[in-house]
Amino acid sequence: MVYLCCMQDPSTTRTEIGQLGEFGLIDRLTQPFHNQHSSTVKGVGDDAAVLDTGGDQFSLVSTDMLIEGIHFDLMYMPLKHLGYKAVVVNLSDIYAMNGTPTQITVSIGISNRFSVEGLEEIYAGIQLACDTYGVDLIGGDTTSSNKGLILSITAIGTVDKDKVVYRSGAKVGDLICITGDLGAAYLGLQILEREKQLYLDQPDIQPDLEDQQYLIGRQLKPEARKDMIAAFANNNLKPTSMIDISDGLASELFHLGKQSGVGAFLEESGIPVNQDAKMMAMKFKLDPTTCALSGGEDYELLFTIDPKDVDRVRFLPDIYIAGEIVPAEDGFTLHTTGGKRHQLKAQGWNHFS
Repeated sequence: MVYLCCMQDPSTTRTEIGQLGEFGLIDRLTQPFHNQHSSTVKGVGDDAAVLDTGGDQFSLVSTDMLIEGIHFDLMYMPLKHLGYKAVVVNLSDIYAMNGTPTQITVSIGISNRFSVEGLEEIYAGIQLACDTYGVDLIGGDTTSSNKGLILSITAIGTVDKDKVVYRSGAKVGDLICITGDLGAAYLGLQILEREKQLYLDQPDIQPDLEDQQYLIGRQLKPEARKDMIAAFANNNLKPTSMIDISDGLASELFHLGKQSGVGAFLEESGIPVNQDAKMMAMKFKLDPTTCALSGGEDYELLFTIDPKDVDRVRFLPDIYIAGEIVPAEDGFTLHTTGGKRHQLKAQGWNHFS
């Protein structure tokens, strides 16, 4: 019988997980793995895995985990909203492959803090998301947790083989496009965190969300851009690359650039920021552009197009042309409205900071 020792050899070098960050850690842990099946078209490294199960379509699979105290705070996140959001953030990954989500599985770890009625609230949110986006709940797992709540969802979808879009397809000269607006979810979080701290200091005080329904909604009940995938199909447009914006625009642009082997420049004037978000950023003494670049949780789409397709995009609603793909040696830069050029930094959400 072989016994495995759990003690770490003191002579080995210790690398702190925070030094690598989420994606650096994934790269390091998965580097030794190689696909063994021809049906694995795309494994680690994109918004979803791509599997060839025969026929004219690929299957798409993506999974995401939300942990209490890390990804959400139940002091201001209603359980129904949490269930809805947990589904949406996974469906966004399927849309980022230009696909259509079809099923989900739900795995949940719960402590004895939660009642059956509380869990029913979570599943009511899950059901609402399933109904809204037309996906089926087909299974999952339930287990106990020592403390807190853990919610893990796997999304399954399909995409026509000639329509799948990867992060790796951007080419020099392609135009950078962004859907919707950025930074609002982050600023909604700032309002919620501010009111939480005030409540902890003064439990009798009533929260003042300043009637910022849009900003709060972007944080507590985001939506995935199903409409954009339909718009692409209706206008015979296939992006050359695409990624969803969950960790901030700058971070996602770096991921796209790394996978495609290119650099990028962004025009600050082309980054869409909601007017309410701009005003709230100034109130918090924050730069609105920085909120858009590094805030995260927007679940919009960042994609690139061939310049010849610019007329297909120009008149589509809620899409903004924000820059251009450049050679890798040019790096990643931001051209400010004041005429200056700055090196971009990926300072989005880091799970291990």
